[in-house]
Amino acid sequence: MKNVFRILLTACLLTATFLPSCKSATVKGPIVVGSKIDTEGAILSQMVILMLRANGFDVVDKSGFGTTSIVRQALLSGELDIYPEYTGNGAFFFPSAPSNVWSDAQGGYDTVKQLDLSQNDVVWLQPAPANNTWAIAVTSKLASEAKLASLIDLASYVNIGGYVKLIGSDEFVTSAVALPKFEQAYGFNLTSAQLVTVSSGDTAQTEKAASQGTNGINAAMAYGTDGSISAFKLVVLADPRGAQPVYEPAPIVRGAKITKYPEIAAILNPVFDSLSLTTLQTLNGKIVVDGLTASSVAHDYLISKGFLK
Repeated sequence: MKNVFRILLTACLLTATFLPSCKSATVKGPIVVGSKIDTEGAILSQMVILMLRANGFDVVDKSGFGTTSIVRQALLSGELDIYPEYTGNGAFFFPSAPSNVWSDAQGGYDTVKQLDLSQNDVVWLQPAPANNTWAIAVTSKLASEAKLASLIDLASYVNIGGYVKLIGSDEFVTSAVALPKFEQAYGFNLTSAQLVTVSSGDTAQTEKAASQGTNGINAAMAYGTDGSISAFKLVVLADPRGAQPVYEPAPIVRGAKITKYPEIAAILNPVFDSLSLTTLQTLNGKIVVDGLTASSVAHDYLISKGFLK
């Protein structure tokens, strides 16, 4: 009995002596991860959180932290360490930069990456190849029958008298940076008879109307990665002439944190590189249409792609 007691006492002393040092050597962080108050931001922040935790980081979940200005300020002040941002927002962060640079995916990313690093010590990681900007979506039937893949195709179709009836918010229809910008860039013009204007900017409303063919509508104002696009069987037309700024999501990190943990880039870059336009549409749809949680959608995706075991 005395021998057993001595063995147990020795084990306890060894545990007390070595466990704290082992823990401090393996746990990294904490890393405070935030996001904006939107479906896509929630999914992306959960992917960041799950990947960091799987790689030994202590992570504080601050998803849904606030609007763009709030999360941005929280990152700059050190309240947040990382959150998903969009390259096109560089136009608002750095208004003195050339305005045309934001319509080019690589040019916009390179510009905001360089400016944010030099002025704010903020590091932009790999963006997803998915543009979440103002767009025009058409029914899959129209896209197939008229062979529409881009706004160049739409312009040609409209100009030969093809049937198009588009629904959009008053802002989308009248703002110089929205539909008129598309029309100017691609050389077409929709008459009042070809437009249905609504007061709301809710793209779920416009996309549903196009999907159901309400009053002959077959095209709609949309955002590139809207979750309801795939559910409504719509096709987002590409904008090869860059009429709209490119909004590709990317994790942005405080310089001090990524300097301490440079492996964060290698952990997150492959994940964001895998997120195509149709992938984000589908993932957003699992929340908007199917009612799943952001954490479950993120987890299942990371498992399916082999990023998590």
